[in-house]
Amino acid sequence: MKQEFYNLQIKTNGQKLYEFTNDTIHWIGQNNFKNGILNLSIQHTSASLIVQENADPDVQKDLINYFDKLAPMDNKLYVHTTEGKDDMPAHIKSSLTNNQISLSIKDRELLLGTWQGLFLFEHRLEAQKRTIIHHFIGYVGCRQTVFPSNISTIDNRASQK
Repeated sequence: MKQEFYNLQIKTNGQKLYEFTNDTIHWIGQNNFKNGILNLSIQHTSASLIVQENADPDVQKDLINYFDKLAPMDNKLYVHTTEGKDDMPAHIKSSLTNNQISLSIKDRELLLGTWQGLFLFEHRLEAQKRTIIHHFIGYVGCRQTVFPSNISTIDNRASQK
């Protein structure tokens, strides 16, 4: 059994969804994780993590529009307005989504659905530097080298010469 940590840094540029699925899959492969649990967490109160469709960008636009209606950027509605009109709405959006996600890894594969991707959901309007902590707990497998099925035939021909 092994534990491994990795901090993924993402620079955001405004309120939108930033996919990091490939970064996570790359880290899993690089470390040869075979079976286990991957916990993802974000240590920010104005951004969140979601598993969402990654095939149609309209889904992302609709999510942002929906959350903007749930938590409008209107300082007259809030007491906490220290950092601007997006401050309290960002905290509300963050509390309605996830700051942690746990996923399974089975046979070296991150178990996500066909159209699912991992996203950082940035709730602030200004550029931010966000950290997503990856924590793997599980088993690491030996890499298997796959040889062509005709390798013995090639070796036999070489030895006959």
